Amino acid sequence: MSTSPTSESAASPEPELPTPPAPAPRRPRRRAGWIALAIVFVLGGSTLFASGYALGRLQSATPGTPADEQALFQPFWDAYTAIVDQYAAGPVDKKKLVEGAIGGLFGALGDPFSLYLTPDQFTSSLSGISGQFEGIGATLTTQDGSGAQGCTPISATCRLTIVSVISGAPAQKAGLEAADVVTAVDGTSLDGQTVDQAVALIRGPRGTVVTLTVVRDNGAPFPLPITRDVVQQSAVESSVIADGQVGYIKLNGFNAAAAQDFHDRLKGLVDKGLTRIIFDLRGDPGGFVDQAQDIASQFIGSGPVFIEEYADGRQVPQLAKPGGVATDPKIQLLVLIDKNSASASEIVAGAIQARGRGKLVGATSYGKGTIQEFLQLSNDMGGFRLSIAKWLTPNGVWINGKGLTPDVPVTVPDGTP
Repeated sequence: MSTSPTSESAASPEPELPTPPAPAPRRPRRRAGWIALAIVFVLGGSTLFASGYALGRLQSATPGTPADEQALFQPFWDAYTAIVDQYAAGPVDKKKLVEGAIGGLFGALGDPFSLYLTPDQFTSSLSGISGQFEGIGATLTTQDGSGAQGCTPISATCRLTIVSVISGAPAQKAGLEAADVVTAVDGTSLDGQTVDQAVALIRGPRGTVVTLTVVRDNGAPFPLPITRDVVQQSAVESSVIADGQVGYIKLNGFNAAAAQDFHDRLKGLVDKGLTRIIFDLRGDPGGFVDQAQDIASQFIGSGPVFIEEYADGRQVPQLAKPGGVATDPKIQLLVLIDKNSASASEIVAGAIQARGRGKLVGATSYGKGTIQEFLQLSNDMGGFRLSIAKWLTPNGVWINGKGLTPDVPVTVPDGTP
């Protein structure tokens, strides 16, 4: 799976949001719930004594480990105990050991959308999805030599690339442009970093300065200082075009207020009597999945919008909500997508295409077909983002790694708005 475009305000997937794109995450929980498993063994004779003795020895060395996984976790506890008791090159920070162990768990998944977040990263991630954050106001992704996005880690062949900058944000004022490549932050090379780690370096309190090392059009690297500020990303833009004949509405992200804002703007266009709507999802890295469901429901009156598939194979259709303002089939709909349309924006576009409600125009979308959940850990250990479900289009297609194929392919030169 690849990483969706990430905003420095998600990727998420999917402003400086942890990658992904971004990322179609569910609403965050305040704390993870841990399930205690009660296991009953029915044994007899001498086997009972031997098994009980072995289990007792393991439990003393692997506290808190489920009884049926004692042997599996024994090497971990052996290593942890050896470090704490015998490491001679300096004091051991047990909290950092635990953070490293948790990070290693997520790294072993090989899923760039599932990762451990320090307390600061966890807070920044959620603020980025909310639509308001402190940073520079740029959307980021990684890109390899072929142009494919989502590679990791950052390197000479996997470059951190600017997807877009928010109008009026510090990045735009400083001169940062789409397609710029960032190779270092405050003089520190980004080689070996993930997108989330790079985003954490770029973000920061308002009034502070971050200096990006930028490569533009394969030219020589140059420093670009940017003064961070509070960035408020406008989720929805709308206008009337084509001599008053067509309504245009653009969605920049699926933050917590996007659906209501989108409803109001779309209703304004429909109330003008417009029966042709262009819905622009280009460059939209996604956001909250419930907002995607609400926004798709503005065009789809009933039936499935998408399907969630969980680890146990269970599939749960997510249905359109009543009251959509543009469900009348007389309202013709074109949806614009590109390679940076990811995650929640693909849920909406996929629903419109699969249900025959409108046509997709543009380039193949990003291809992020998973849903993430943010969970907070106890003891000030931060939290994590975990892929907890696949999402499928209403006709049961998983677009992960493939993207949505437009009905009308259009090639647009890079940098064209």
